[in-house]
Amino acid sequence: MHPSRRPSIRPLLLCLIAAGSSLPLAAHAYVGPGAGLGLLAALWGLLAAVGVALLYVVMWPIRRMRRRRKAELAARAQQPQRPPLATQADAQPQAVPLRRNGGAER
Repeated sequence: MHPSRRPSIRPLLLCLIAAGSSLPLAAHAYVGPGAGLGLLAALWGLLAAVGVALLYVVMWPIRRMRRRRKAELAARAQQPQRPPLATQADAQPQAVPLRRNGGAER
């Protein structure tokens, strides 16, 4: 673009100043309790929706990690358990208690 054909900000600035000077300095208006409470409810609803959306985005990776860990634990629980390795104490024969009367019970 040629430097002499650059758009000028001056007309836009003059229009904004003219529009601003035509506005009243004080507005004499009344907002009733119903309209005020409705506006506050809408504002709190909007803030709550944004907060819940942000919370969901933050909690998404945490929930995913917890589900993955739970699935790994369930997979480990389904694997067959190996018997413990025999130790020196397990290799020794254990004494069997003898019963009186040849094992006959009264």
